[in-house]
Amino acid sequence: MAANAELFAQKQEIRKIFLTGGGYDLKTINYLISLTGKENPKICFLPTPMGDSDAYINKWFEIAKELPLQPFVQKVFISSAEQKTPFEETLLQMDAILVTGGNTLNAVALWKAHGIDVILRKAWEKGVVLSGPSAGAICWFEEGLSDSRPVNYTAVKGLGFLKGSNCPHYHTEAERRPLYLKMIEEGKLLPGYACDETAGLYFEGTQLKRVVAQNKADKAYKITKSRGKVVETALEPELI
Repeated sequence: MAANAELFAQKQEIRKIFLTGGGYDLKTINYLISLTGKENPKICFLPTPMGDSDAYINKWFEIAKELPLQPFVQKVFISSAEQKTPFEETLLQMDAILVTGGNTLNAVALWKAHGIDVILRKAWEKGVVLSGPSAGAICWFEEGLSDSRPVNYTAVKGLGFLKGSNCPHYHTEAERRPLYLKMIEEGKLLPGYACDETAGLYFEGTQLKRVVAQNKADKAYKITKSRGKVVETALEPELI
């Protein structure tokens, strides 16, 4: 019985999530490629947070021309007449899935309406690397600080693959950091992680394995609470 359990554990795929505070440029995507362990991985662009923007999709294919990958895109704003392949069939054959920035609230709602939330979890458990900046980072956590609603930044719910909360653009947008810390201290957001633009967090399962960035100025931060007070701890990154 013990031998069977050990064999099953060996067959389990490593669940991987790589997220950043900001963009998805060549260096970031090259790092994502390395996480797949493939020489020419299939990477699917999931632009739901940007409403399947053609401009973002075109940008993705332009970037992909310079990289050793097979680019795909999966739109959600589709019809049965124009798409004959189920979402699950497309997404589960990928080596990585890259979610854009944009409106986290809308993206999660649409994924749940289509059952894509369940498919993304299956992909994660299958070893497909899940990735993204901004909204594409928040979505993997239980919740995050988002600009998805009018007027003010607010808390939004994510898919909950990772525990706690997330805040992107930590020092780029002046209101983000003080509001994130305040909301955690007041119990309006769970403790979690914040990232500057090029800073990235790589998780295996739900454990943080690496912190990376493209320059020394950008960092990631772990935010906790101790005796009712918020504690911000800088996580020094490895440069990529």
